[in-house]
Amino acid sequence: MSAKPLSSATPRTELTVRGLIIGVVITLVFTAANVFFGLKAGLTFATSIPAAVISMAILRGFKDSTMQENNIVQTVASSAGTLSAIIFVLPGLVMIGWWTGFPFWVTFGICATGGILGVMYTIPLRRALVTDSDLPYPEGVACAEVLKVGGGDDAVAASDESSKSGLFAVAAGTVVSAVFAVVVATKVFAGSVAQYFHVGDRGGASGYDFSLSFALLAVGHLVGLWVGLAMLLGALIAWGWAVPHYTMLAAATGAAVDVAQAAWSTKVRFLGAGTIGVAAIWTLAKLVKPVISGLSSAMASSRARKAGQGDTLPRTEHDMPIGIVGLISLLCLLPIGWLLGDFSVATGLGAHLWLLVIGGLVFVVIMGFLVSAVCGYMAGLIGSSNSPLSGVGILVVIIAALLLLVAGVKSELAGDAGKGLVAFALFATSVVFAVATIANNNLQDLKTGQLVDATPWKQQVALVVGVLVGAAVIPPVLDLLNEAYGFAGMPGVDPARALAAPQAGLISALAQGVIQGNIDWSLIILGGAIGVALIVLDAVLGRTTRSAALPPLAVGLGIYLPTSTTLMIVVGAIVGWYFDKRAERGPKPEATKQLGVLLASGMIVGESIIGVVIAAIVVFSGKGAPLALVGDGFGTAAIWIGGIAFVAVNVALYRWVARLGRTSAAA
Repeated sequence: MSAKPLSSATPRTELTVRGLIIGVVITLVFTAANVFFGLKAGLTFATSIPAAVISMAILRGFKDSTMQENNIVQTVASSAGTLSAIIFVLPGLVMIGWWTGFPFWVTFGICATGGILGVMYTIPLRRALVTDSDLPYPEGVACAEVLKVGGGDDAVAASDESSKSGLFAVAAGTVVSAVFAVVVATKVFAGSVAQYFHVGDRGGASGYDFSLSFALLAVGHLVGLWVGLAMLLGALIAWGWAVPHYTMLAAATGAAVDVAQAAWSTKVRFLGAGTIGVAAIWTLAKLVKPVISGLSSAMASSRARKAGQGDTLPRTEHDMPIGIVGLISLLCLLPIGWLLGDFSVATGLGAHLWLLVIGGLVFVVIMGFLVSAVCGYMAGLIGSSNSPLSGVGILVVIIAALLLLVAGVKSELAGDAGKGLVAFALFATSVVFAVATIANNNLQDLKTGQLVDATPWKQQVALVVGVLVGAAVIPPVLDLLNEAYGFAGMPGVDPARALAAPQAGLISALAQGVIQGNIDWSLIILGGAIGVALIVLDAVLGRTTRSAALPPLAVGLGIYLPTSTTLMIVVGAIVGWYFDKRAERGPKPEATKQLGVLLASGMIVGESIIGVVIAAIVVFSGKGAPLALVGDGFGTAAIWIGGIAFVAVNVALYRWVARLGRTSAAA
């Protein structure tokens, strides 16, 4: 069912104060949850669908509410939630010891200015990658379907029942995953099932780690089978070949877990970096033509509106005027320039102040637009949840560090010369990354808007509101988690409790390697060669099969993300695929599949929110495991009990949702 186009002059409820307020409230929760989950697992989740469901439940009590107003609410929430992906870069400043915390106004400034610039970039990109593109936008389409079922102007009589079923599915996933996370915190259930072992007689080692995480399983369900299999291939390359290979070369001694993890963190992740970098460049090359076409279309629309022909344009073509877009973009550059200048002085680079400010602004403008295009394209292809933000960050920080060296920038602080340059490279990358995170999600939102006949400029205003709210939430949450857990690799931090923050660790390591001249380029080159091979393989699969694909970026993620993240995502992808296959045999397959999506969304939200709550308890209690009921001696039993409970609960949940889908269809 598609929305019926309306005349651009037809009045209706869309951009409202109450909608913005509801969106802001949802944002506060989802942004905090995303920050925690991203630091723990290396992935953030798309908040559009759960935000849309919650919005429908709230706005149902207002007679004049519309699905377009619901769309505004999810736009605000998802914009802010996605901005939290800044955690893939910003914690690097703490990891290298330059910051001890996250100064509010500086962190807010990075997120707000970069985010708003990202909103402006999405306007011409919308035409190139949404209006004039056949990209599937899986999450954007799913969100549009949720909105149509729950409150569309042409909703069927059964929409109330369908919406209730959707709310039940989200609520069940949220509650169950939250309760399981609490039990894991008591240590009665283990949080993972891991095994490391020696390979051969030359000191080789490898292993695996299945995280018993409802959220990770749900991410796998959402990204789909082929992305999951691509990540599995990456994990096999990393842990089936690369880790044993490099541990044998080093002939390291010690516990298998230590040997394997050292090889993965110092060698194998850089292979993933090379793979992701090549895949990102390939994506950029394919986008040149559609981006130019989108810019031309945006300017043509602007000329039509100036000529008084705006009413003749469809509602879905009413973007923010291109002149306003340009003005706001220029205004954003002023605080960005001040931030770059202030940080350059703080890092002892004051002698190069104007070079760094002007060069930094050029870098932000050009790289920001390029990475926005890459991230937007991949969001359209495989969804925001698995868009290559990490790989883009890797590419950007390497370019930033190389440009600093080429420009001959040197610190006046002798003891911290290298650290100061690394810090500035990470800072500039953070601004570009904020641009990319927003473009990554906003195009999903704008696709949803296109499908529900929303007015683009109103969505774009909502996106800016979401950015500002998210920018205000992120700094205190980062400070809270830093104090409660710390980040992996920081001195004095308990590695068992530290948040992995894998992307931030990798990106900071790359910056240090380039600046200090000790980066092993052979690893990145080999990873790049793997990326080239994967591009060719993916192209062959695309031409010779109906649906098979191996997205090179997903394979790269599988290489450098820990198996504690990737393996459960793979399991979730298989579970989601099997669930959808079973749903196709039922009376209403699409409705049942949608309930599966909503269940998965609830799983992510519940576990992530509880993670933030537990972090707060850790901070205020001063204890590393304040909820623990048993000691370490219970570890083996906890693995068996937790593993069996995890499988049993998931089987029960998916069976219940399948029955719920059949019941809703019968009604």
